[in-house]
Amino acid sequence: MPYLTGGVTATWVDHLRALADAGADAIEVGLPFSDPTLDGVTIQEATDAALARGATVRGILGDITGFTDDVPLVASTYYNLVVRDGPERFCAALRDAGISGLIVPDLPLDEAGEAADAAASVGVDLVLLASPATPQPRLAEIARRSRGFVYAVSLMGTTGERATVAESAATLASRIKGSTDRPVLVGFGISTPQQAVEAARSADGVIVGAAIMRRVLDGATPDDVGADLAKMRRALDQERDQP
Repeated sequence: MPYLTGGVTATWVDHLRALADAGADAIEVGLPFSDPTLDGVTIQEATDAALARGATVRGILGDITGFTDDVPLVASTYYNLVVRDGPERFCAALRDAGISGLIVPDLPLDEAGEAADAAASVGVDLVLLASPATPQPRLAEIARRSRGFVYAVSLMGTTGERATVAESAATLASRIKGSTDRPVLVGFGISTPQQAVEAARSADGVIVGAAIMRRVLDGATPDDVGADLAKMRRALDQERDQP
């Protein structure tokens, strides 16, 4: 599941289509917020660029309304934007734009009830996150209440490109899989095809954000970004097909 900041460039929807064509199983669309506390330098830069262009939640949702690729879209944003609209109105707007999932990284499990109910009422899956520091009883509750999949945060820190996959990623994915039959996707720091393959050995999939956004920020065309993702897709498929 690649990540793309909505509104980051004038051609961002072309990048979205290129990611879908390159073999994404789903695409995470970031709805930019001015204080992205869990994001590292690259996603912060992408957020600033989108906001400087005048990107808004409604504008981004308008851009993707009618997106016809058979690839699910999952919105991600911070809870301030959900609260500003009200969870019911916010989730209904996601549904109307064709988005099927929602990730809110700063929403604590203990306070997720209202957003979870609003999302469920319109058929949007609220995806919950677990970290390496999550105690087992709380992790089991996250796994039980998450919808669509469970987001395994590979390390204690912010998003960003890294030279290696954190050792904690495999342990966390195994702990979550012991508590649920929902798919487990590992994110934070997955940057190369080799890292994606390594992370996927203990999980059901990977989330790739900063590595893609760095390429977009550096001027990569939709075809360039699609080619990058296609390499990762091939590496994952080849690993899966190993006897």
